[in-house]
Parts: sequence; structure tokens; C-alpha cells
Amino acid sequence: MTMDTLAAPIAFGDLQGCLAPFRRLLARLSPPGDTPLWFAGDLINRGPDSLATLREIAGFGARAKVVLGNHDMHVLAVSAGIRRQKADDTFGDILTAPDAQELLDWLRQRPFAHLENGTLMVHAGVLPQWDTALVLELADELGRALRAPNWQETLAALYEKGPNRWSPDLSRVDRLRVAFNAFTRVRFCTPGGDMEFSANGTLENGPTGFVPWFDAPDRRTSDTTIVFGHWAALGVLMRDNLIGLDSGCVWGNRLTAVRLTRDPAARTVAQEECTDCRNNR
Repeated sequence: MTMDTLAAPIAFGDLQGCLAPFRRLLARLSPPGDTPLWFAGDLINRGPDSLATLREIAGFGARAKVVLGNHDMHVLAVSAGIRRQKADDTFGDILTAPDAQELLDWLRQRPFAHLENGTLMVHAGVLPQWDTALVLELADELGRALRAPNWQETLAALYEKGPNRWSPDLSRVDRLRVAFNAFTRVRFCTPGGDMEFSANGTLENGPTGFVPWFDAPDRRTSDTTIVFGHWAALGVLMRDNLIGLDSGCVWGNRLTAVRLTRDPAARTVAQEECTDCRNNR
């Protein structure tokens, strides 16, 4: 089954524990039961229903295609004692749930990138020097490290400071760290690929000398359609080869879903109000 059929995947922006709007949107779309559901990361945190959301998405089984986001990684790091829980985190019920280990193990098995029928999904972005093959290679390397018996050690190293620019000559840990930050955190970078992590505003108020990662000149993935989330201030972005889905549901705005047909003109956007999910902290 391809993306040109009636069962073209439906991709959702960042849920962040906003289960009620997701359920309403899915019910309104009412897709056939075999329709793949894509999730652009950040399933949990900041919204009111992190535990129930994680259980629900895991319950879809192979139908759910999920990539890891920065909030998903944060709960794994807290569970491993690598990071401290923050005052505005709302995933404490996951850590104390009777099925906590099962849920965290499921989350840890999710990839950092998903490619299907010419469409690539990541949570935040990719660097301009990477072609699609290298994106998948790095995502696979990161995923295998996160599934390994010593995953806590690797994850701790990923959160340490390191290079913010890609080079094929990086050491293994620096290579993983750059990939980790690009896949889960990047919004702006220089034309040469230096990442910047403090700015999270709109395209118009980006830091001097930086561009949105997807507008970097000579980006080598420009011939691949990329689906991403992470950037609530950006809102929905629809280009032929670029689909930005984070429309700030957790901030009381809207949850967005897009039907991922291969033909850009046939893609449809659906949204659900999230006023019942607003995080005021």
C-alpha cells in the first residue's frame, strides 16, 4: 500500500500529553483501521495526560510510526538518573506507573528517523551536509546505541557539551551527539551547518547569521519530503517537500494532522482546538 491510496499515512504534530484533542481529531478523521499513524515526536510532557497518551500510542502497535523528540528523551534521561525532573514536567505518573518499565522500554525502541515511500520524518531537523542515506545511517547508529545494554552511559554522554557542527572526522561520541542534537533540538543553523539552540521564535526573528535548518543553501535532503515537529512558534508549514506539524497544541493552540499523499496538491490538513490542554506554567 502506498501513499497514493486511500490509506495514505496521517501524520500528527507534537502531542505532548494532550490526549483529548488527539482523540477528537482522530475520531473526526475516522481513517480506515489499517491507516498508518505517524507521530513527529514529543508524545509526552507539559500536557495533562502523558501516561495515558504514551499507553494509547504504544497500543496502536505497528500501526504507529513514532520518532523520538527532546521531551521523549528527557523522560528516559530522568528515569535513568541522568537528568533531574523540572518543575513544569508532567510525566511523573509515567515513572511511578505499574507498567513504567514496559512503557519506557517501548519508548527507547523508537527510532530517530523514519523513511517510507520517499517521505522522511524526524522530530526537529537534519543538517545541510547530510543526504538521506547519511540521515538514516546516523539515526540507526543512535537507535542501536539507545537499545544497547549500556544505553544509560551513552545517553549521559549525549547530554554533555560537544561540537555543534558536523564533520565526518568526529569521534564516535561526538558524531552521536551532533546527530542527537540535530534530530531532537535544532531549529536554526548557519549555512555551513553550525547549530544554534537558544532561539525558538518565528522565521522572521531568528538569530543573526543563522537560517532555519530547512532553508540552508545546498541542503542535501532537499529532494526528499521531510515531516517534522518541534517548532511551535513556526506553526504549520506546508511546502512540496517540507511539512512542519507542531502548531502548539500544548500551549492551547491547535493539534495538526496531515494526510501524507505523495502528490503535494492532494495533501489535506486537519486541526483540532486544544484549549482544554493549555499549559500555563
